[in-house]
Amino acid sequence: MKIAVIGANGYVGSVLYKALSLDAKNSVTAVTRENYEKMEGDDYDIVINCAMPSGRFWAKNNPEKDYVETVKKTAKLLSDWKFKKFVQISTVSARCQLDTVYGKNKAEAEKLCNFGTNLIVRLGALYGGNMEKGVLVDMLAGKKVYVDGESRYSFISVEVAAAWIASHLDRSGIVELVGKNAIRLKDVATHLGKDIEFEGELNHQDIESAEDDFPEASDVLGFLGSQNI
Repeated sequence: MKIAVIGANGYVGSVLYKALSLDAKNSVTAVTRENYEKMEGDDYDIVINCAMPSGRFWAKNNPEKDYVETVKKTAKLLSDWKFKKFVQISTVSARCQLDTVYGKNKAEAEKLCNFGTNLIVRLGALYGGNMEKGVLVDMLAGKKVYVDGESRYSFISVEVAAAWIASHLDRSGIVELVGKNAIRLKDVATHLGKDIEFEGELNHQDIESAEDDFPEASDVLGFLGSQNI
């Protein structure tokens, strides 16, 4: 299959590009800001959008810019690129944070893609890879976390998520790809042995029926144990 990964230099996109390239049947194009216009004219079997912004607090402070980067750029991909199938890499925030700019815009972008055989993958809180930001990075550094510590997160390894996506491109509709049995942020802090200050609203990411081949959210504790803390 001829596949274009939009945002191939990003956190998810770079790992997904590698996972897709492992299959010799795939011809995978890494699309970045530098070669976007050049690659736009080709025909693809699948176009995967990994380029939406991932900063919740950035979205809150820059609502108009987040709308452009999330909704308008998704619409441009759908209208300008040639493909048989479109895959949108989204987030569970599109369901459980609809009262935020970030979640609302992700949900709006999903509506544009949700037709035909297209696939929308909502990811849970990610870890692994070249992890540079997010709640786990803040907790590892002992920084204040701006969400209620009772919040349950469905952590999932970015490598595991990428491998799953690469082997399930035949799926369609909306799939929430998360860790099973979400765990409290306070329990993560206890595991780290850190006195983390939490401040903010509850943000539960539980799902009712995770698929059998999804990992446990608690697997994140083993990952954290391997970090230099």
